Amino acid sequence: MMRFLIALLIGLGLAACTDGVSEFPVAPSAQDALSEDVVVIQLNAENIRSFRRELAQSAEDAQRLPGSVAWNYRVAPGDILSVLVFNHPELTMPAGPERSAAESGFRVQSDGTFFYPFVGQVQASGLAPEQIRANLMLSLAEYIADPQLEVRVAAFNSQSINITGAVVTPQRLPVTTVPMTLLDAVNAAGGLEPDADPERVTIQRNGRTYNVDLEGFLERGQARNNPMLGSGDVIYIPARAPQEVYILGEVGRPAGIDLDGEELSLTQALARQGGLDELRADARGIFVFRGTNDNMTVFQLSVESPTGFLLGTRFGLEPGDVVYVTRSPRQRWNDTINGLLPTVGAVASTNATVDGL
Repeated sequence: MMRFLIALLIGLGLAACTDGVSEFPVAPSAQDALSEDVVVIQLNAENIRSFRRELAQSAEDAQRLPGSVAWNYRVAPGDILSVLVFNHPELTMPAGPERSAAESGFRVQSDGTFFYPFVGQVQASGLAPEQIRANLMLSLAEYIADPQLEVRVAAFNSQSINITGAVVTPQRLPVTTVPMTLLDAVNAAGGLEPDADPERVTIQRNGRTYNVDLEGFLERGQARNNPMLGSGDVIYIPARAPQEVYILGEVGRPAGIDLDGEELSLTQALARQGGLDELRADARGIFVFRGTNDNMTVFQLSVESPTGFLLGTRFGLEPGDVVYVTRSPRQRWNDTINGLLPTVGAVASTNATVDGL
């Protein structure tokens, strides 16, 4: 922050030269006096597009989420299976009026198997329910002619997805045979909080963090930003931090503006704060200070003609930008003179009194 303020003061000094005369664009000699990490750029029709604010590109990471294309549930230790053999009730564990299918089913043990009558230990871990069914049919065929059976997961206990952050009900969501997308998980958690930032969702998978722009799916229908989720994923929905730009100097209402995800141009920001002060502002000296931890870029725009305001509509502001409108040289001199007049008047009055004695 201190570096930012220093750079800001340096930039403001660029607008004034000796004898109260401003030189625009900023004189090369003034730029030479700056440190190497401060760059001044005059905005014009040729370069304005290169500084247009780009939409978040985090959607590309969503395309690289491993295992997010195909989906087929794989049984794992802890799951409870329900096996129904048609026309052979002795091989089907009855649920009874007070027992659910989960309570009467077959629990997959830590070694990935479960015990089934006649067959013994049946491998289940890592297999889809359809594969377990096919294997059981082959094994039971030694005891039953043409066995017909169904295998279902009665309780999904082995795999889960965690969702936390700015959602109504952060929770653990079980992974089931029904594929779950990012939006499904958000809805299952009660939806987004009012201050949530869906543009900067993160998904942790296999020790790596991926950035996903869920807002890109909600507002622009980009399917890649609503990826398929898998077991072990941890979803974090951040709260939207204030994204302010600051409008200062000779404008109608100097203030901060919260972008709140809005794309705001330089001209829009000036108009929103009452425009330039017609009596005091120097239309040649509109500066935008944009800094990072390592450097500061100062953009200068002249709006002496309507063309300047048109260019300003193509320059998008970013969070943290400081817009400063300088004061005209004439107004600086007027303020100086007006500030001195009371003192000069007082001295003249005192001298006149002394002379009259």
